Amino acid sequence: MNDILTLNPISYVHGNVVLPGSKSISNRSLLIAAMSCGTTLLKNLLNSDDIYYMLHALKKLGIHFTLKDNNTTCIIQGCSGKLNIHNTSSLFLGNAGTAIRPLTAILSSQNREIVVTGDDRMQERPIKDLIDALKQGGAIIQYIKKKNYFPILIKGGFSGGKILVKSNISSQFLTALLISAPLSKIDTHIVVDGELVSRPYIDITLSIMKSFGITIKNDQYKNFYIQGNQKYSSPGEYHIEGDASSASYFLAAAAIKGKSVRVTGIHKNSIQGDIKFIDILENMGAKIFWGKNYVECFKNHLQGIILDANDIPDTAMTIAMLALFTDGSITKIKNIYNWRVKETDRLHAMTTELRKVGAIVEEKRDSIKIIPPKKFVHVKIDTYNDHRIAMCFSLIALSNQPVSIINPKCVAKTFPNYFTELYKISFFNP
Repeated sequence: MNDILTLNPISYVHGNVVLPGSKSISNRSLLIAAMSCGTTLLKNLLNSDDIYYMLHALKKLGIHFTLKDNNTTCIIQGCSGKLNIHNTSSLFLGNAGTAIRPLTAILSSQNREIVVTGDDRMQERPIKDLIDALKQGGAIIQYIKKKNYFPILIKGGFSGGKILVKSNISSQFLTALLISAPLSKIDTHIVVDGELVSRPYIDITLSIMKSFGITIKNDQYKNFYIQGNQKYSSPGEYHIEGDASSASYFLAAAAIKGKSVRVTGIHKNSIQGDIKFIDILENMGAKIFWGKNYVECFKNHLQGIILDANDIPDTAMTIAMLALFTDGSITKIKNIYNWRVKETDRLHAMTTELRKVGAIVEEKRDSIKIIPPKKFVHVKIDTYNDHRIAMCFSLIALSNQPVSIINPKCVAKTFPNYFTELYKISFFNP
């Protein structure tokens, strides 16, 4: 039976939250450091389930590392592009997309057989576009159960060349190719077919690669040119930014019912696309103040917004929650089809749970329209084993009603201490 956590109504929020490291940056930097020449000291590594899966896989692949400071510091010895996969026949990556997809690309260039798989939900999430792209570069990959889905058998063979990739479902397919391409035998020319979703995540990938000595020619995110036979080079030390997606919940709480909340660990020039959430929050009416390594939010009158959220799918969910606390105006979030292929079908899940608390919601193929509830209702929120559903709906406690979260431990995927941190800045009527 799943646990249930009931959050009592919060009178106001006030205080400081120190952000854990970014999930996207943590897993990318771990993999690239592992493939590098030299030893890298990674600071502010996220300590969560998704990072555990990457670390466990790297260990099985012969990578040596040491963890310190509650697993937030990692000293990792690079393998100069050659993994040792002789001692393992399979890898299990749970539901960690930021681990399983780039590892699939890296392993396709290693010329050894290995099975790669994930949990039940990962076996429902699309992989076809990445596999098709890798096969264009010579990779030999077989589907084991269901065509176009994990588990897969990788036999190596990827050597680069001209590759056409569809990235209208997930930017992680392109990220996987970009990370792997410098290690290929020949030069690679990646052509993006159609719309590229979540473009800021590609910027994260390119920024980290540059820190490890690889520069890619990028022609308007349509063509990428990567020289082959390169080696990643350790910068010695790499600091991982605080997670901008995680920041959104605390900043939203402040906008709804805050004296003020300061979130430490991010800055205005962050490489994370989700930093745009703060501009949107300000456009909705919140008061924002930027400091050197923090941002502070103050409560103010909130109004609805019409938003194309293709670049920021994760924090767009937090905007959907803010819509409940506006002046009654409509909020419409568009161009979010990729919500449907995340940890759960988030469009359906958000629609279902928002209706439970009293909102009027219209769900379409790639958009959601929300009218705030006239009265909030105390309900049990199904989380669908999705960390972001759990964190989003914790904000219902900022209404005058409690909220009960089913399976709150699912936040361990990216933020195991989320509810503890929320409680620290929460104040309740006696």
